[in-house]
Amino acid sequence: MGNPSDGYGGKTLSAIIKNFTAEVTLTESEKLYIAPDPYQFDSVKTLQQHIRQDGYYGASRLFKATLNVFARYFNTHKNSQALQANFTVSYQTNIPRMVGLAGSSALIVAMLKALIKFYALEVDQRILPSLALAVERDELKIGGGLQDRVIQIYEGLVAMDFADMELVGGYFCGRYQCLDTKLLPPLYVAYSLDEGEPTEVFHNDLRSRYEAGEASVVNAMQEFAELSDRAVCALTQSDHGLFSMLMDKNFDLRQSISTLNTQHVAMIEAARACGVSAKYAGSGGAIVGVCESEATFKQLKVNLESMGCVVVRPVIN
Repeated sequence: MGNPSDGYGGKTLSAIIKNFTAEVTLTESEKLYIAPDPYQFDSVKTLQQHIRQDGYYGASRLFKATLNVFARYFNTHKNSQALQANFTVSYQTNIPRMVGLAGSSALIVAMLKALIKFYALEVDQRILPSLALAVERDELKIGGGLQDRVIQIYEGLVAMDFADMELVGGYFCGRYQCLDTKLLPPLYVAYSLDEGEPTEVFHNDLRSRYEAGEASVVNAMQEFAELSDRAVCALTQSDHGLFSMLMDKNFDLRQSISTLNTQHVAMIEAARACGVSAKYAGSGGAIVGVCESEATFKQLKVNLESMGCVVVRPVIN
């Protein structure tokens, strides 16, 4: 809830889902080596599908940028002699990419955690999301906000406030409140197998409009933050109906300020036709909503799978 206001002094509510994982392994070696992306394709058709979903970029640039930001942080704020040993980087992930499920930031966060463990270092937990964001925003010029990185670091269910950022260790950090995941009603997550779109397509345009002072965008960011506050209250009062309605409002507000991918909007419409709420999970390509009835969930799967989507019950704990 509240996205995409995390990059604009807003508030968000986010949960980690354990259905998907990203794992980075560092193995000590003589030279520093980042293993190439392990792509193999059964046919030209499957290669084309991969490009539609993932683009032409692999994970190696994420790891290089992460290591650069991490080393810069320690050279400036910590012990520059701590990063002496070399290693080989390997990884695996089953997170669908470019559908708003934070696949790129998950690899960056996994890399940060691996570096901390490999070098036996201590870093303030509150700083880590800001370090992760710096990798994409500052090094790779990919638009985005702190929300995904915060939930990947803290996990569980977290209410985030970015209105009064505090400078900690050279990085601006928000205020993060961990909530009980049992407050959440039964949810569903659905994502497209075909219609991937880089997050920067949405965020870079929004940033320029916000910085230009476009009233509809500036006002929407305040409304997004208010939706997040109301959502937390709804959860604490076990008002699942209100929470579900607020999810719909979050998407409708986003749609009012942006021209959205028609295939992604069709996913929202198909879900709502089943009588459930639906909003983007991120920037498009994946949706999330409340679905308390198993009978409705079965119908939801039928509707969305016919459109080339995968529908799951998210594991949240």
